[in-house]
Amino acid sequence: MRPLSVLVAQRLRRDWLQLTLWVVGTVALAFAGFSGVQEAYGGEQDRLGILAAVMANPVILLFRGLPSGTDESAFIVFLLFPWLAILAALMSTFLAVRHTRGDEEAGRLELVDATPAGRWTPTIATLVHGTLANVVLGILVASTFLAGGAASEGSWLVGTATAVVGLVFLGLGMLSAQLMRTSRGANSLTVWILLVTFVLAGMGNAIGTPSDDLTHMESSWLTWTSPFGWAENTRAFDVNLWWPVLLCLGAFVVLTAAAFALQGVRDLGESIVAERLGRASGRAGLSSTLALVARLSTPSTIGWMVGALLTGALSTSLGGVVDQIGGENPAIADVLTSLASEGDLQQAVVVVFFTMAGLLAACAAVQTVARARQEEAHGTAEPVLATPVQRVRWLTEFIGIGFAAIILTCAAALGGAALGAVGAEDASGLLQTAAVSAAGQAVAATVFLVLTALVFTVAPRLTITVGWTLVVVAIVLGLFGPLLGLPESLSNLSPFAVAPELDGDSIDVRGLWWLLLTIGVGAAASLTLMRRRELAPAG
Repeated sequence: MRPLSVLVAQRLRRDWLQLTLWVVGTVALAFAGFSGVQEAYGGEQDRLGILAAVMANPVILLFRGLPSGTDESAFIVFLLFPWLAILAALMSTFLAVRHTRGDEEAGRLELVDATPAGRWTPTIATLVHGTLANVVLGILVASTFLAGGAASEGSWLVGTATAVVGLVFLGLGMLSAQLMRTSRGANSLTVWILLVTFVLAGMGNAIGTPSDDLTHMESSWLTWTSPFGWAENTRAFDVNLWWPVLLCLGAFVVLTAAAFALQGVRDLGESIVAERLGRASGRAGLSSTLALVARLSTPSTIGWMVGALLTGALSTSLGGVVDQIGGENPAIADVLTSLASEGDLQQAVVVVFFTMAGLLAACAAVQTVARARQEEAHGTAEPVLATPVQRVRWLTEFIGIGFAAIILTCAAALGGAALGAVGAEDASGLLQTAAVSAAGQAVAATVFLVLTALVFTVAPRLTITVGWTLVVVAIVLGLFGPLLGLPESLSNLSPFAVAPELDGDSIDVRGLWWLLLTIGVGAAASLTLMRRRELAPAG
């Protein structure tokens, strides 16, 4: 037991900052839900109007939870639970991969295996570590609901549901680490599965059966293919069903057992999925470091572009439907226009969807700069910088490719908007709104590019953690701030919330100038500081 306790303690010391950021961010989102709903939707009729609008066209709020009545606490769960669960899932996924395939890839696991700890203890320590993190997260989420005056059973149920979704993805992350040869491949596999299951749950709810009073939705069979759907069907603060929690726990046990079984049949450093053999000689186009950076970033950029294409298509294809529903249900019109500047409802819909496209562009940018940190931590940056390539040039190329990823992602969203607008009554107007929004969100996404690059130069070991945290905080403030009733001054701290957009027939530049100033200062500071920074290995 002593090697296990020592390893768990070492993991907790190593991860205390990252876990604190994940847990505090998730709990803060739950806490903000209470104050926001009480202020913006304090009356039952207000909540009933929103639910009626969702039932009329569930696709509008596809990424919400499962409607389970007009009770204030149940309404908060409807608005926020999927995002509490996805934060728990991401925390667990990255933790599992970092301490299994990540340590193995870096050579640390081989050293630990040579001690009395043996080969199995580090994996068991990861399991204990991740379970403790999710238990603490679940307790704190439940405590937040209790502190807000919510019913006891519902509070503990929503906290438990959040924790068990995290456990499912802890097991999935451990399994992916056995399947894939690199931590990058394992993380990519788990994140794609996470996104697919998240969307499946939303789609299953969207095509479900509404109740006669338009306050509840019965999920379709599609929802039951996703752990997010299982957790949502606990219906906290309504009927309080505990048995779906057992489905998540069962999946956790199966995935964890599979991970241990696969570890027992493979050699250290190998993987179940064989690594694809490379070419005997490189292409002529890969003779420069810029081409290398582009090659490393291409697969992830394509993934973000596909998501942006679908987002753009929804932004214009739903415009006419939302306009009709907004006239019949003023509540949904208030929600959408609160997320955008003063303009007609169709413009507001496009702005909201392009805010999501801006989020995808920011993710593409952060992932590109994070790749520079991964190259440094894995030791593959050192051979490149041992050549005449200067450090400033090396970072400049990552920033340049990151900016290209932003432009391509926003362009894909605009292309999707053009496809969705085919046959629309006001296609030209919708495309004009989409074009201005795409340009504005590209500027907003660039802020995250340069800020992540700045973190990379001053605190390289925090690059990935801080970069993604900035994106999560900004999207919560920018996209959910108005829904949660947060002060406008706080919501406007998010670059997504102050990006230029079309207001009627004119362009409202909003926060363009301070966004450009931030980009200029951040880029200059990161490149200047990079000149004197030493390489920082993994630690």
